[in-house]
Amino acid sequence: MNAYEEYMKEIAQPMRDELTNAGFEELTTPEEVDQFISENNEPVLVVVNSVCGCAAGLARPAAITSLEGPKKPNKLVTVFAGQDREATAKMREYFEGVEPSSPSMGLVKDGKLQHFIPREQIEGYEVEEIVNQLTEAYQKYC
Repeated sequence: MNAYEEYMKEIAQPMRDELTNAGFEELTTPEEVDQFISENNEPVLVVVNSVCGCAAGLARPAAITSLEGPKKPNKLVTVFAGQDREATAKMREYFEGVEPSSPSMGLVKDGKLQHFIPREQIEGYEVEEIVNQLTEAYQKYC
């Protein structure tokens, strides 16, 4: 690992911890992604994490806050765009018909994308609006 990669890994660690401390399982390899998706047929919230400001100020807080309601996915996972590139690319294969976007959030059930929130519906929105989008998806699919 070169100095830049080491630096970025250190910078990103608190961003990873924010989700893992909230109960998200981090998938860092394509094999982990495939294994997780193949073994889970219940609703899964997938957060494609990133280092950008809208991930820090909007996506992560909204994902975590959305879990406070009574209806929510049984499983929570995250991949980190720009850090765990291969795992992120593999997860995006399960987001059929959706352009790559980070940060983003998807609700996956039986290996199929049920609901997707791209960066365009995160950046410039309020945390509450994103929480509402997630909560509505949980009501429908969980």
